[in-house]
Amino acid sequence: MSDEPKFFSTDSPTVFFENTAVGRMKKELWEATDAEIEAVLAEYGMPSPCEWAKPGAYIQTTVRHQLNIERSKNDVVLIPVGCTELHGDHTVSAVDTLFVSQICEGVRRFMAKDGGNPPALAIPPLMYGAHPYHHIGMPGTVIVRDQIVVEQLVDVMLGLWNDGWRKQIILNNHGQLWVLEEALHEFCKRYQLPGIYRVIDWHRAVREFFHTKDEGGKWDTNFVHADESETSLGLYLFPEMVDMNYAVDASGVSYLPDGHLDKSVDPFRRPCKWSEGEGHAAIEITGTPEGVVGRATVSDAEKAKRPLAAILRYLTLLVNEIAAAF
Repeated sequence: MSDEPKFFSTDSPTVFFENTAVGRMKKELWEATDAEIEAVLAEYGMPSPCEWAKPGAYIQTTVRHQLNIERSKNDVVLIPVGCTELHGDHTVSAVDTLFVSQICEGVRRFMAKDGGNPPALAIPPLMYGAHPYHHIGMPGTVIVRDQIVVEQLVDVMLGLWNDGWRKQIILNNHGQLWVLEEALHEFCKRYQLPGIYRVIDWHRAVREFFHTKDEGGKWDTNFVHADESETSLGLYLFPEMVDMNYAVDASGVSYLPDGHLDKSVDPFRRPCKWSEGEGHAAIEITGTPEGVVGRATVSDAEKAKRPLAAILRYLTLLVNEIAAAF
């Protein structure tokens, strides 16, 4: 029997880390000083403008000859997916897609240093995404039917596989996880092609770093939508697209007592995720027509740094462990 602990405790009674490479990485960042977090972000070139049109940043913007060389060294591709969704009057409807794109770009920059072999990036195939029922009717939100999103993503995965990208990581920031999971499984069942396929809700992957102050974290409120968490991330990653003069606070209208369905990153370990029910609360256009669910007015770019450092480190670890195993 090993004497190694199975879990590491922290200064928070609700946060613990498994004794794995992932858990040890998270624990290190949980305990890191603010200066150490700044250093991690600097290693990834964060913050930097979105690179959708930068030559050589994405598969679609890389000269084919160079792309073939890169793929022969690393056939992992990161696929950021998002949506077009109202995020209040104070910011833009591309918020979700920008977050995941800039995170993937940071990983690529870091792993390309010193002649490294970074993963490829695929320009986001979902700028318009799937949505839960309660988003219906919201101005500024463009909803694509679930089956169309599934089929588009299946086709994207097949096209990338056919071009040699056999390890595909889909990074999501939007409330459409169940649709992306269906696409992944449909691709595998339909084509039965060997490879490594992952769908990751990035904020859930590092949910500990969105804990509130009473749980040892940095946040005043729990992550929901266009709120303190997302607005803080926007202030750090693309401040020119956030105007705090128009930030507001708003709360959803619920018809049931609290405790049944969880928030966006499952902080309370409740019986159900937020996506596992409808009808218990007003739809957005009635309950939160502002497009904000939470306290956007208490946002601060500083709060965004630790969760971003955590997801950057996690994705780097994942890519490296996939390369080592396959």
